[in-house]
Amino acid sequence: MTYDYYSEQLSAERLELCYELAPPRVRQHLSAEIEHLVSLIPSGGVVLELGCGYGRVIERIAPVAALVCGIDTSVASLLLARHRLAVAKNAAIARMDASDLAFGAATFDVVCCVQNGISSFHVDQRALMEAAVKVTRPGGKVLFSSYAEEFWEHRLEWFRTQSAHGLVGEIDESATGDGTIICRDGFTATTVTPRRFSALARGLGSEVSIDVVDGSSVFCEITPGSE
Repeated sequence: MTYDYYSEQLSAERLELCYELAPPRVRQHLSAEIEHLVSLIPSGGVVLELGCGYGRVIERIAPVAALVCGIDTSVASLLLARHRLAVAKNAAIARMDASDLAFGAATFDVVCCVQNGISSFHVDQRALMEAAVKVTRPGGKVLFSSYAEEFWEHRLEWFRTQSAHGLVGEIDESATGDGTIICRDGFTATTVTPRRFSALARGLGSEVSIDVVDGSSVFCEITPGSE
């Protein structure tokens, strides 16, 4: 399964419904993750979100940033984002591959890929991180997140709800486990552990930190250094 699943099967209003159906603990996780992200954005910073979907996270970033740009591969999701973000004059969106960014080097103060985008894109994760670091200014922040191991049961409950509403395929319960959810239609949802984040980020910045937020999210923060 490729990232096209989010372009053809799980985009725009269907993706929006996934979040509307989130159980209370998952809603807490989503909110806490965005709050943590926003707390790391400098006032007046220029921000890029990889995999912006229908603009849900950008809506929270825009009030604290000078400019926020979101990219995604789904045309349907980007059209919905354009509608939702119409009043945010400092927000821009574009169709682009997150691992092949068409921005110049050192363009952004913060580049973020949150709520398990690093797994959802189904691309080379190291290449994705390298692309993000390249377009971030020295001393800026590159932020990736995935699910914490202790959040597994809540995450699985959420996916079962999505499956029950026909948003993703029937979950293959016998094959699902160890941080990976597998659906019978070929859709898979994996995670990145703290150890894996550390390995992926090795050598990419002057500083790398791995933190668990809200007992539900693993955040990898990379600070690009000077060449």
